[in-house]
Amino acid sequence: MLSSLASFTLASTLLVLLPGPDSLVVMRGLARGGRAGGVRTSLGVMTGLLVWILAAVLGLSAILQMSEIGYEVLKIVGGCYLVLLGVQTLRSIRSLRGGPSVDEAPSSRRAGFLTGFTTDILNPKIGIMFITLLPGFVPDGAPVAWTTLGFGLVYLALTGVYFAVLIVAADRIGAWMRAPRIRRRIDLVAGLALVGFGLRLATE
Repeated sequence: MLSSLASFTLASTLLVLLPGPDSLVVMRGLARGGRAGGVRTSLGVMTGLLVWILAAVLGLSAILQMSEIGYEVLKIVGGCYLVLLGVQTLRSIRSLRGGPSVDEAPSSRRAGFLTGFTTDILNPKIGIMFITLLPGFVPDGAPVAWTTLGFGLVYLALTGVYFAVLIVAADRIGAWMRAPRIRRRIDLVAGLALVGFGLRLATE
């Protein structure tokens, strides 16, 4: 059991560190709302991950894997959402040339959690990853459901640690990140990357 846990932790760490839409939306939240914005977006992403973990434990992700139409629909919707998010990010660059951005309104700041959650929950590849990754590390004779849940929570904890490090590091340079010139560059990179991830998700 310990060797399986160690192997899973190593594999999960590598997956968590890979750049993807989740990391991008957290960086986007940090640039817009500082540490609080990053925390809200991170919590949204992790809530989405928890939903996918529970779906894998209950076998719902297997249904998605077997349903080609359901997978394709969710993939296209998720891809379109990422493209929309990227376009919104790129459009916000113009508002930074003078005066506060509309993204800094309280209602927009509260939307950070929803952005993180929606980005994760509309990505069917997360669900497929869990249903293929988690059971593969369950040792013979171990209770599959409970062990899968335990591994899923380990993955969730590693993601939380990664986001915490990201938020703490960004908080130290928060004023620099929110400077209009730097913010424009961050939004340009994040916007283009989100559009790219969205197109790739929808068309693969």
